Amino acid sequence: MQISVAGKQIDLSDALKYRVTGHLERLADKYFDHALDAQVTFSRARSFFTCDINLHAARGLTLRGEGEAADAHGAFDDAAEHIARRLRRYRGRVHDHLRTLPRRRAPEVGRSYILKPAEGQVVEGEVKQGSGPYATIVAERLAEIATLSVSEAVMRLDLAASTLLMFRNSTSDQINVIYRRQDGNIGWLDPSPA
Repeated sequence: MQISVAGKQIDLSDALKYRVTGHLERLADKYFDHALDAQVTFSRARSFFTCDINLHAARGLTLRGEGEAADAHGAFDDAAEHIARRLRRYRGRVHDHLRTLPRRRAPEVGRSYILKPAEGQVVEGEVKQGSGPYATIVAERLAEIATLSVSEAVMRLDLAASTLLMFRNSTSDQINVIYRRQDGNIGWLDPSPA
């Protein structure tokens, strides 16, 4: 497994890098046959360290953990525990998902856009000046749209600690969206007629 450990404006000791690499390899060996790669990023904010872990366990399965502590080792332990807790919760479903992954149809490629605010629209307390009344697309990228059941999509949303996931519903063959609501519950957008 390819593991990259980096610090944002901080130097990391070799001992910390060695500990992070060993811990993530043991975690990947425990829950997966093989994991693809992991990115671990440390940063310092005021009086505490933060650690962000992105683990790509299989095609389309990403786990994300964040941690904060007074030292970098504690921040990593906190982030790794978030990932381990989610894996313990979804252990059976993750293994079933990984076993059935090759038999599914290949994911479709969709486009992802980042929109620039329209003229006069307030963003973070500032008024932005634009050339027209509508938002402008300022970035575009390709993204895979996987075929999943709703429960698998919720599992992926939770494992990735994400707020939104678009997928093709395996039962209706329609594009669906699930999202995390502000109250902590999950919302589901299904275009199928009721």
